[in-house]
Amino acid sequence: MENSPRPSFYALPRGAWRDYVTLLHLPYTAWLMGYVVLGSATAPVVHLDRVGWVTLAFFLAVGIGAHALDEYRGRPFHTSISDRLLLVIGVAGIAGAIAVGVHASLVVSPWAAPFVVFGGFIVIAYNMEWFGGWFHNGLWFALAWGAFPPLAGYWANAKRLDPEAFAVAAACFVLSIAQRTLSLQAKRLRRGSATVSGEIRLDDGTVEKITISSLVSAPEMALGAMSAAVVLLSVGWLVARV
Repeated sequence: MENSPRPSFYALPRGAWRDYVTLLHLPYTAWLMGYVVLGSATAPVVHLDRVGWVTLAFFLAVGIGAHALDEYRGRPFHTSISDRLLLVIGVAGIAGAIAVGVHASLVVSPWAAPFVVFGGFIVIAYNMEWFGGWFHNGLWFALAWGAFPPLAGYWANAKRLDPEAFAVAAACFVLSIAQRTLSLQAKRLRRGSATVSGEIRLDDGTVEKITISSLVSAPEMALGAMSAAVVLLSVGWLVARV
């Protein structure tokens, strides 16, 4: 049995400023913003200012807002941040993202409004498990945090959605399914397992002990590598386009 494993591979030791860094879920937030940039860079014309604004909106809504609400509701990371402050952070992050979206509706096109409405709704409905948790499942995770970001990024630059936008969104949708599958396995072991025991006996006679660390190392290494790959791919694609 292992004593008090970290709630996630990217979680810092609890307390003070470290709780706020952990709250950002940096590998996953960077991964999400990579999706936004991939969609933006696929558009026929790339406007760097719009790429920046739409990426900021998703950082505020999900990187800050959604993750603060998630901690507020279930305390998966057991941070020392008070419920009241988590709620303030969550609301402020989402409000900031909506403000960016309203600005886009006024400056770019009023057709930005449906993206703003959907984004504002799903970030709260998913993390607060509204309607009995109907939106809190793998399908909506992949739609909201996989397919939606690149579509929003593409539209922000092209003001339309072409077949290539949906192709990129489909790829991000599938990647998000893989992300959630690996993440759920790691979470179950780190946060929901009281004891882990056993061993693996290899053909050459070597015996390897089964521990939480040994079981989560592969999925978490894959998650970290996938996050880095999406970020690097998005940056490379954006640089190639501009």
